[in-house]
Amino acid sequence: MGRSRLTPEREGELFNAVLELLREVGYDALTMDAVAARTRSSKATLYRQWQGKPELVARALRHCKPISTADVDTGSLRGDFAELVRRADDEGQVEKDAALMRGLGMAIHGNPELHQALHEVLLDPEVTGLNAMLQRAIDRGEIAAGCPALQFAPHMIVGALIAQQLIEDRAADAAFLSAYLDAVVFPALGV
Repeated sequence: MGRSRLTPEREGELFNAVLELLREVGYDALTMDAVAARTRSSKATLYRQWQGKPELVARALRHCKPISTADVDTGSLRGDFAELVRRADDEGQVEKDAALMRGLGMAIHGNPELHQALHEVLLDPEVTGLNAMLQRAIDRGEIAAGCPALQFAPHMIVGALIAQQLIEDRAADAAFLSAYLDAVVFPALGV
């Protein structure tokens, strides 16, 4: 696709507008017409840049996600997770991400294209970054290489974010995430 035609600033404006609309109306009601109107662009421009709504939404989520596992390396696993929680708390990103993910949760089940786009653009890079963090912890001797919980680390973390909202009807915040890491994730990994 010809993404290079948009300036980074303009692309950022489009992505922010997509997420605003997503929060306002949800995925199913989000249309390329609405994005075009909100951003004062043409649908043709949107389709030249992105194959469709699933890719546009996934790329907007990735672009506007300031917190990433890929760029955190403090020298210890506890430090890495503490830095991620700190960044999430500074930006209020945990609550924002949780609200968006809840909104996309139902849409994913009925839309294989959205599921695939979110996996490729958002989830896979984060799991890759998390696995790199865990591998560094193994290399430093913080986690045993054969630890059976390693393969479930992404599940534990994502599960906590979802379960907090379902069980207690509130988004996971920094205090919850820190306590959860200390009580569940670190002991499971033998840290």
